[in-house]
This record gives sequence, C-alpha cells and structure tokens, in this order.
Amino acid sequence: MTTAGAAFSRRNFLIGGGLAVAAVSVGCSGPRAESAQGLAGLRSAVRGRVLLSGDPGFDTARAPWNLAVDQSVRAVVDIADADDATALIRFARNIGVPIAVQPNGHGASNEMDGTILVRTAALNETHVDTAAGTARVGPGVSWAEVQALASPAGLTGVAGSAPIVGVTGYLLGGGLSWFSRKYGWAAESVTGFEVITANGDRVSATAATEADLFWALRGGGGDYAFVTSVEFALKPAPSLYGGTMTWPVSRAAAVISAFRDVTAAAPEELTAWCSLAQFPGAPALVRIDTTYLGKAEAAAALLRPFDRIDGKLADTRRVLPISELGTITDEPTKPASSRQQATLVNGLTDQFVDTLLTQSLEPLMTVQIRHLGGALAGPSDTPAGPLAAPYLVSFLGMQPNPEGEAALRARTNAFLDTLAPVDTGRVPFNFLTPEQSAADVFDPDTLARLRAVKQHRDPDGVFRSNHPVTEE
Repeated sequence: MTTAGAAFSRRNFLIGGGLAVAAVSVGCSGPRAESAQGLAGLRSAVRGRVLLSGDPGFDTARAPWNLAVDQSVRAVVDIADADDATALIRFARNIGVPIAVQPNGHGASNEMDGTILVRTAALNETHVDTAAGTARVGPGVSWAEVQALASPAGLTGVAGSAPIVGVTGYLLGGGLSWFSRKYGWAAESVTGFEVITANGDRVSATAATEADLFWALRGGGGDYAFVTSVEFALKPAPSLYGGTMTWPVSRAAAVISAFRDVTAAAPEELTAWCSLAQFPGAPALVRIDTTYLGKAEAAAALLRPFDRIDGKLADTRRVLPISELGTITDEPTKPASSRQQATLVNGLTDQFVDTLLTQSLEPLMTVQIRHLGGALAGPSDTPAGPLAAPYLVSFLGMQPNPEGEAALRARTNAFLDTLAPVDTGRVPFNFLTPEQSAADVFDPDTLARLRAVKQHRDPDGVFRSNHPVTEE
C-alpha cells in the first residue's frame, strides 16, 4: 500500500481501543481476482446495496478503519434491516460462502479473504431508558449516540475513548473503558442480545435463555451469530472530571514517576493514561489523560503530583458532561494506515522506563501506558475473566508500506524486550493486531469453551469474525 499527502494533527495522537491515527490519504489496492460464481443471485436475495469486485465504489466499501489491512472480500452488502440479514445468512449458507459482519471496520484482520463483508449502518435502533438505566442499540450505532442520550440523566455506558466506535463490536470484544476500573469490562453490563443464528432463526440470548451463546458474545467476539441488537445497563456518572496535561519530553522522567505514584494509590473512580509522542518534524511530548467519576476537588487532590511538575504546555482538565467524554483524547475520525500492538504487563520495568527516556520513539508515533486494575481485577463471568495485570502498554505508528511495517515491528519488539520480565503475553480482544488470534487473548480453557460454542452454534462456519476462535 502507498501513502500520499500525509498530514498529521499533532493533538490527535492517542488511540482508544481501535486502530486509528491522524488522518492520512491512503490508496487502497484492489483485491485479488475472485470468481463471481455462486454470487450471481446475491442482488436478488437481499434488498440492501450489493457491491461485487469491479463495481464502482467496491474498493471504498470494503476498506476497513485500518487501511493497512487489505480485505480481499468477494462482496460487500449493506443490509436493509434484520429481515435482510436473515435472507443474507440463508443465501450465504446455501452457497457455502461465509459472511463477515463488520459495522464500521474497526478491528479488521487478515481473516476476511473470500467472505461476504456485511455493513450494518441501517440497523441503527437507539433506545435509552434513563428511568430504568438501560440502553438497547443496533449494530449500526456508535457510542456518541448513546452517550448523548444518557448524559443529561447523569448516566453513562461503559464506553471507550473514541465516540465513533460502534457499541456492538466494542461489547463483543469485551470493551476496555475509561470507567472499567470502577465498573469492570463493558461486556459485563450487557443483559441481552437479539441475534440471528447460522440457521436463520431469531433468538434472544440472555443469562436465562441461550446461556452458552450469551456468555460467548459478552467478550468472546462475534463468531457465533449475527447480533441485531444488544441491551445493556447504564452506570451512574452524576459528575465527571477529566482532561489532558501535556509537557515537553524533557519532563518525561518526572511525569512517569508521578504516574507510577498516582496509579499505585488511585481509587477505582480515577483512571490515568501516560503517553509519549514523537511526530515527524515536531518536538517530542509526554501526556497524561485522565478521568475521574466524582467531584473536581477530589480529582484535583489525587492528581496534585502532576501539578508539581513545571513546564506544562497545556492543561484541559475540567468538569464535563458524559457526552463530551471523547474530547479528552480527541481521537481521529477518518480511516488511515497504521500499526498498533499492545500487551498486558504486571508492572513497568526500570529498563522499559529508561528506554522511553533515553531513546527516540521513531518510527513509532506513540507509546501509551494505560492504568487498569480496580474492578477489572475482580471476578468476571465473561470470557475476558478477571484481569490481574495493572497496565496495558501499546505502540502505534504509521504504516505507509511494507518497509515501514518492518521498521515498526522492529522498534516495537525492542520495547517489548525491555518489558519481558513483566509481560503476560496476553492482549485484550479489541487490541489484537491483524495477524494475532484469539489464542493471544484467552487462556486455553476459555478458548476451548468458546470453540465448543462455535461448533455447536455454527458448525459449518457461516460466520467469520475479525479474529475467529476456531483453530487454524
């Protein structure tokens, strides 16, 4: 793939659980030649838009959020409604071509080749019941829509940092939120799914009905059924304080030291992320992003160690409504070509910190450390399970070509070597790289259980998720 006219927004350098970077114009190469045999009846089988290889707009329609991933799919279908989804499932089953449901392209992998790619923008039901504290949404709905309706009532979803991310895909991957230290995995808030099975049947999956399917969908990916809606509990957020502090990289040692101290004693209501950023041709920066579910005065006291560090370039911390949660990191809203890799660690080694302080990040753009712990370390009845690791470390850079990818891998691996003594070798589902698999997320027993659900629910492989649980 080639990149032309790259333009970076120096403020937008953090990633919230998806593969996204500052907007870059990227040419998307065409898929390998695919036979249309078996797909001749697709346009008459469904009412939604169908695009096949060679059709105008096909390359744009098949492109994922991370344009470094070339999805060589056989067709793209924008389904019209749930009945249309049922018709598509039955058609695909009859001709033996799997379908890949990908609402907006986040989390794309190398597993899409030969599939019918399904977009779900038309399934945009959004119902927020503030009195009951619940929400029900279709797979075409983003977090921005939910938060806008929940915010006036002092409620929130267990949402990530990017409001454009789709709710359903995020929940199917477990969902690591700003508020997970207080409320656990986002998937734990899910109370039910409406799905279409591989046989084309409509099913309600809850803890009391279809319990195995309900369990698998709450963080085990989307490999088992077509989700047409998801219902989840909203959480109290009567007061939210948050924002960003930025310093020149010369203050990084002091900032990281304060980050270690603050996170060691942080209550569950406080979340902080520490990031170093190096943009081409720009000074390197160090940044703290934070949220606090509570009063500003309490947050200010907890964050006081950062206020003792001089040289601050910017400080956007403030009381803000839940609907403005995405303004904290102000992440990009357009697809681009990138490479992000993350790992869960049991601590931050002195060697890792020394490397951050003494070596250039290039060709990486950011190294981010997210504080976890709190409720995430407690019991969980989801596939993600309890998360003992106190930090998630991620590495992000632009990927303009294969040579650039190799350089990003090499620099990332050099950093990972410094974390080896504390590296768990695990990664949250929504942070998988395109080449990683479900085996990098789940322990062997959980993965075996997920595979059993897949075999029971979809033995013929009608559905193929971004990261299938089936053995290669």
